Amino acid sequence: MALLLVDDDPTGRAVSAHNLRTRGHEVDEAEDGVAGLAAFDAVRHEVVITDLRMPGLDGIELLKRVRERAPGVPVVVVTAYGSVDKAVAAMREGAWSFIEKPFSRDRLELSVQRALEASRLRRDNVRLRSVERPIIAASTQMRELLELVDRMARSDAPALIFGESGTGKELVARRLHARGPRADKPFVAVNCAAIPAALLEAELFGHEKGAFTGAQKARAGRFRSAEGGTLFLDEIAEIPGELQAKLLRVLQERTVDVVGSDESVDVDVRIVAATNKDLDQRVSDGAFREDLYYRLNVLRVDIPALRDRPADVVPLAEAFLGELASRELTLDASARRALQARAWRGNVRELRNVCERLSILAPGPGVTGDEIPTERRPVSEGGWLDQMPPDLTLQELETQVIQHTLARCDGNVSQAARRLGVARHILAYRMAKFGIERG
Repeated sequence: MALLLVDDDPTGRAVSAHNLRTRGHEVDEAEDGVAGLAAFDAVRHEVVITDLRMPGLDGIELLKRVRERAPGVPVVVVTAYGSVDKAVAAMREGAWSFIEKPFSRDRLELSVQRALEASRLRRDNVRLRSVERPIIAASTQMRELLELVDRMARSDAPALIFGESGTGKELVARRLHARGPRADKPFVAVNCAAIPAALLEAELFGHEKGAFTGAQKARAGRFRSAEGGTLFLDEIAEIPGELQAKLLRVLQERTVDVVGSDESVDVDVRIVAATNKDLDQRVSDGAFREDLYYRLNVLRVDIPALRDRPADVVPLAEAFLGELASRELTLDASARRALQARAWRGNVRELRNVCERLSILAPGPGVTGDEIPTERRPVSEGGWLDQMPPDLTLQELETQVIQHTLARCDGNVSQAARRLGVARHILAYRMAKFGIERG
């Protein structure tokens, strides 16, 4: 890691570089703003120190360009004595600090040290956010999958993760990142389905100020935010066709076209994508570009549904209860059987939700099968609700639901309330209101 010192005064630049090197810093020098921008490396340079008044590309413009490429790299600006207005303008553009000429070597060192501390704190925070989260793997399927993922992590090739919603695709993506050579760089996740199609391009590639309505300031975009690290594109199947072509170009050229700018910016990221859709079918239907599919699908991971690996259910549940409950909770044999009997259509996410509910509502330290919430059956499965007359009023329907639940709980109101997800006194009130007996 190094400092980048940009100054068109060769004597002043040489003195500052010498003083910084005697303090143990590695310093790269640039003779003006244009040369500084060309030399800037978001991975190598921890701090940029630039003079404000330079021909061609001045310090303010260099500051803007550096922040577009790497928003987290602090920029220290050097101003002439009495040019406070210019220093204020630089601070408004995002400068970390400014120092006035003439300055002592101690003043320069203090500014650099503070900027370095901020830069390193940001990198530490990035590492904490992207840290690998443990994946429970009691089943043979998951143990084999994680062995495959660990081999893939050593590569820099794009990876495509398939799995139903709730199976833990982002956890696998984080493991690919954390166990690879980019582990100390950012992990940036984007849910492509959660961002409106009209804004997704700017969100990914960045935009200039005023590039479109509402663009009040420039943004670096997710690709540049992930510089040197991993960009996780979740729900990749939802990217619109026009943007698919632009994403393909980024993968081929390793550059992004910033919205509202004529310049392309080099990027160095590993792409990991994920989907719960059948991309082969989407390619056949013409909804997803075949060339993009093959570019992304260099390394493939298929995560099995939770119902296909029942050996993981109880260990996962125990881990979630240990994480979520404020007291110790254990699963008895009936609770274990009840958990393994479910279809888990929502996969691990559904199991976590059930455990969160148990951590709040379980009356004692030992969780029994009766306390496991009843699985909601889809209407298409021919449950008891399908047999009801179609012209029921809401009150009649609610009455039948309560009666049915009480019958399943042998008239136990507390147990029925837990199954219905309401407080006992609320269920008792509804029973009294509708004249429902325990049965």
